[in-house]
Amino acid sequence: MPEKKKEPQSKAPQPKDLQRLPTATPDGHDGRARAVIDAVLPVVDHGRFAVKRIAGETFHVQAHCFTDGHDVIRAVLRWRAEDEPDAAAQELEMAPVGNDVWKASFVPPAVGRWRYTVIAWVDSFASWHHEMERRIELEDIRIASRVGAQEIAAAAKRAKGEHRKTLDDWAKALEKAAKAKNAVAEELKALALDEMLSALAACYPDRRLAVRHPVDLPLVTDRLRARFSSWYELFPRSASPQPGRHGTFKDVEARLPAIAEMGFDVLYFPPIHPVGREQRKGKNNVLTTEPGDVGSPWAIGAAEGGHKSILPELGTPEDFRSLRQKAEEMGMEIALDIAFQCAPDHPYVKEHPEWFRWRPDGTVQYAENPPKKYQDIYPFNFESEDWPALWAELKSVLDHWIGEGVNIFRVDNPHTKAFAFWEWAIAEVKREHPGVIFLSEAFTRPKVMHRLAKVGFTQSYTYFTWRNTKHDLTEYFTELTTAPGSDYFRPNAWPNTPDILHAQLQSGEMPVFMSRLVLAATLSSNYGIYGPAYELREHKPRGPGSEEYLDSEKYQLRTWNHNDPNSLAPFITRVNRIRHGNPALQDMRIRFLDIDNDQLIAYAKTSEDGRNIVITVVNLDPYHTQSGWLQLDPSTIGVEPGHSFQVHDQLSNQHYDWQGDRHFVRLDPHAVPAHIFVVRRRVRDERDFDYFM
Repeated sequence: MPEKKKEPQSKAPQPKDLQRLPTATPDGHDGRARAVIDAVLPVVDHGRFAVKRIAGETFHVQAHCFTDGHDVIRAVLRWRAEDEPDAAAQELEMAPVGNDVWKASFVPPAVGRWRYTVIAWVDSFASWHHEMERRIELEDIRIASRVGAQEIAAAAKRAKGEHRKTLDDWAKALEKAAKAKNAVAEELKALALDEMLSALAACYPDRRLAVRHPVDLPLVTDRLRARFSSWYELFPRSASPQPGRHGTFKDVEARLPAIAEMGFDVLYFPPIHPVGREQRKGKNNVLTTEPGDVGSPWAIGAAEGGHKSILPELGTPEDFRSLRQKAEEMGMEIALDIAFQCAPDHPYVKEHPEWFRWRPDGTVQYAENPPKKYQDIYPFNFESEDWPALWAELKSVLDHWIGEGVNIFRVDNPHTKAFAFWEWAIAEVKREHPGVIFLSEAFTRPKVMHRLAKVGFTQSYTYFTWRNTKHDLTEYFTELTTAPGSDYFRPNAWPNTPDILHAQLQSGEMPVFMSRLVLAATLSSNYGIYGPAYELREHKPRGPGSEEYLDSEKYQLRTWNHNDPNSLAPFITRVNRIRHGNPALQDMRIRFLDIDNDQLIAYAKTSEDGRNIVITVVNLDPYHTQSGWLQLDPSTIGVEPGHSFQVHDQLSNQHYDWQGDRHFVRLDPHAVPAHIFVVRRRVRDERDFDYFM
């Protein structure tokens, strides 16, 4: 008996296999959606934290978008205010720039928080149009035209009003022309590719299979002072012109015109609160005090009050308001120090003992960084069971001073407080007061400094103080101006602070103070100085190897002779005027230039519109004249080959004519240790006259 043939098995999925059929792509899209959005830039930690920019300035976005095969894709940039619904978002067509990179830009109009994302899709009309452009044979063009007519008819259904009729008429005309026996290839192709009608059809794409980047990325926009500021720090208690008398806010008022004349726009005070009496430190940080010792302003709180109170010797709240108003009239803002810590006799210690760490002997754990001890300071315990109340109270301190008109805070040692607290507190403050600026004073490990910038700090102290060689400065500022760090970390460079007298400054040499000031003020768009000490070249350390000032006004009153003929004030004034007069110095875009002498450092900055170019050259040797050949390709600054250009030294007011790509530079540190050149390019007017601008 012949063997019975087996029936071929069906390859169709059986009911038990249906559960294995795909329902979506691994990333959740319809399986027919073929566009890929590989990246959207800029981005910080995949969108966990916000990119930072300045309100009213152009924000550039790039996306890496592509698809399989040869079809054409389109992409749009979508943006909105964070508190607006997605339906209110605006869309901008993105343009391809090569290598599957697309770009678009928008201008966030105000200070605040924004969201942006990218949508991409395979565009069937654009794909057809692209192929039609390359077709040659009549029969190919006929068939392709009929396909195009279908695409156009579909676009007509998505259109409205007159646009619908216009597209529908075009689709019918193209279909008719394609069927005509006497069709001419060139004429048919011209109808199919009509430029104006094609642009209209592109306005009504089929986006049913569009892919959206999975994250609406956050953007924070700040006011201009977040990116460009010049800080001057002084202790109000040392503002008195009379030795031995405690300074007041009225004394600071008398100093305002001189500080404004120097070109500073932020006047920063260390803590202005009552100073603790228990465990008060004496002069030069000694543990025993003598009558009249004023203690450290960072030991906050006494019987007179805490973080919301003013040290009575400085004046009244009305005196502070008067000072703030007069500073604002001169173009300056008052920045206050926020130090979330307490003296042993701060009211918080008795009222909220649960906010502190208690030791087995019944005493509160004071601040320590062994071997250093700060017996006059009690840190808060951010692991307290009562942490919600602690957070709320600390934020209320910020709210209090914002209510007094303060919109800039320098935060002391934020890295010793919980990151989560700062992320919450800064977001809450900026939700109500988006123009508030926070400067992070954290000289600590790089990742910690960057985390603080990510969680919301507007500006950050840097390692500039300890970067003194050409190699170190070049490497460090290249890092600071490179993404992704440059998208959220805004450097603020200080050559000195009340805590830091770098060994290089301890020589007291005028060229060192001048060169460090120029470096801080031109490498970084935000910079500051611990003012009186810097302009008067205070340079004596507490001892060998120490970075602390001898007779530091952190622990005692000082009287400063602002009439000293050797004061750096005129030089500081000149540098700040140069900063304010050149937009290139008000941003962090920087390009280091080759110069064949390691004692000379050179770099160029260009404004966003390309019109203002500043080249800075600094002699890092405070003792000897140094010279070298600077390499600068004229084409990189918009100068045509063979043409000369002029550089105007803003410090010496001298002009030099340069030509070619090698330029000789010589700097005597005992005259001026730096050049700040503004490039002036030759232009020709309508009268055929040449001049530099």
